[in-house]
Amino acid sequence: MATTATCTRFTDDYQLFEELGKGAFSVVRRCVKKTSTQEYAAKIINTKKLSARDHQKLEREARICRLLKHPNIVRLHDSISEEGFHYLVFDLVTGGELFEDIVAREYYSEADASHCIHQILESVNHIHQHDIVHRDLKPENLLLASKCKGAAVKLADFGLAIEVQGEQQAWFGFAGTPGYLSPEVLRKDPYGKPVDIWACGVILYILLVGYPPFWDEDQHKLYQQIKAGAYDFPSPEWDTVTPEAKNLINQMLTINPAKRITADQALKHPWVCQRSTVASMMHRQETVECLRKFNARRKLKGAILTTMLVSRNFSVGRQSSAPASPAASAAGLAGQAAKSLLNKKSDGGVKKRKSSSSVHLMEPQTTVVHNATDGIKGSTESCNTTTEDEDLKVRKQEIIKITEQLIEAINNGDFEAYTKICDPGLTSFEPEALGNLVEGMDFHKFYFENREWVRAADILLPAPSPPLPLSLLPFSSSQLPAFPLFDLLGCTLVYVFASLYPEDGLKLTPWKDLLQSPTCPFILQQLCGRTGFTIRVTIPFSLTSFLKDWKPLRSG
Repeated sequence: MATTATCTRFTDDYQLFEELGKGAFSVVRRCVKKTSTQEYAAKIINTKKLSARDHQKLEREARICRLLKHPNIVRLHDSISEEGFHYLVFDLVTGGELFEDIVAREYYSEADASHCIHQILESVNHIHQHDIVHRDLKPENLLLASKCKGAAVKLADFGLAIEVQGEQQAWFGFAGTPGYLSPEVLRKDPYGKPVDIWACGVILYILLVGYPPFWDEDQHKLYQQIKAGAYDFPSPEWDTVTPEAKNLINQMLTINPAKRITADQALKHPWVCQRSTVASMMHRQETVECLRKFNARRKLKGAILTTMLVSRNFSVGRQSSAPASPAASAAGLAGQAAKSLLNKKSDGGVKKRKSSSSVHLMEPQTTVVHNATDGIKGSTESCNTTTEDEDLKVRKQEIIKITEQLIEAINNGDFEAYTKICDPGLTSFEPEALGNLVEGMDFHKFYFENREWVRAADILLPAPSPPLPLSLLPFSSSQLPAFPLFDLLGCTLVYVFASLYPEDGLKLTPWKDLLQSPTCPFILQQLCGRTGFTIRVTIPFSLTSFLKDWKPLRSG
């Protein structure tokens, strides 16, 4: 049973071992309970760095996890609070991501997909019975208990989970990951448990063919697809999928949440509960190949997502409760993804899809939270009473603080301090400088090792036209860091591909609207001036709407 202890020290009961993963405010380490020698994963949160809002999120996550006890959910065994630190002790889950395991199998069939979604639905049904909505169901949060064949699928990362009142719908804030968001969330309608079922439908679709039902490089168009429920079952890959499987997907991806199938009903669907006689046993080699590309692309593309620092989930994503591969493997994964990304063919040869859904590689599990108003409008949480003005003030202070830390690390050439601020999964690039491919944090290390050369390039920096009022900046223009480059608001990290192909020019498609932003031209000028590279920028959401949402912060 998970307990919260305030009078005992974590080290009285547990012995800490190697680091398994880390994030901006937390680190995950293997630990052993002294009385039983049982191994666990300890998520250690530095509470001194947390805002009042983040403290509320931490308390909510611990409270929710204590309620959940199910073989298909990563379990919280202990919660210990000390001065300056909070320890969450979870199952040590060693099997890695479900999707990564599938592509390593020699045999994978529709029946296997049914078995996977069965376990996922069991976990979702359990949390819904406890009036919990996960809100962030996606491949990264689906783990395997061990490397053993037939290991249980476990749902992880409840950093965005919320408590609801039965079947009541309310507005809990715009939270989730783009490709898995439900129509009602995108419409900013009241929502509840059905949002998890929609995400299950997206996951099931991917499990069967290896690519997502909704995709467009333009996030606005992606959201339009989702709101319209515009997906299909194209030939030839769907020709070999049974009608029962398609029927379940259709019931999960029903636009009207009131008519969407529930987790309990889905568990009783013939394709799930009678899979031995209903689901096909044919090996789906093309699905495995497409899924392999999907995995590689989502690892890399996750590094390109613009992430709102102040709204991010400070848990360590899929490693918050169960570590998979160590951070050292990030560059290798990004390298595989880069090679895959260079292939301009669509996923699995499906002409209508250009690439796969964008999600992140490592911590934080960079869930996109556009309007972080959890618990403010229609929430059942009484603890979230922070007003918008107070919240913005706190965020602004956090932004300036972390920005100053990053600038100090860059100015001092302190690469170690820099890496602690910049999570590996958020700083992976695919630059090709002078013919040498540099990946992941090595790209940033390259900057630190060549600081004098890079700074000498400042003379190439053109002045912004028209000049930007420096009063809008949380730090002076002369202090702008080169990699990763902060948006001048200090709210986002802008990720770039850098190349030495001048004939390519400055590429912003399909994000030409970014040029209308008062900050974007200056960002690009800074980056070009400091590196001499031609820059191709990819930002998968509308900066215009973002700036509108953050107007109070800009005016400060």
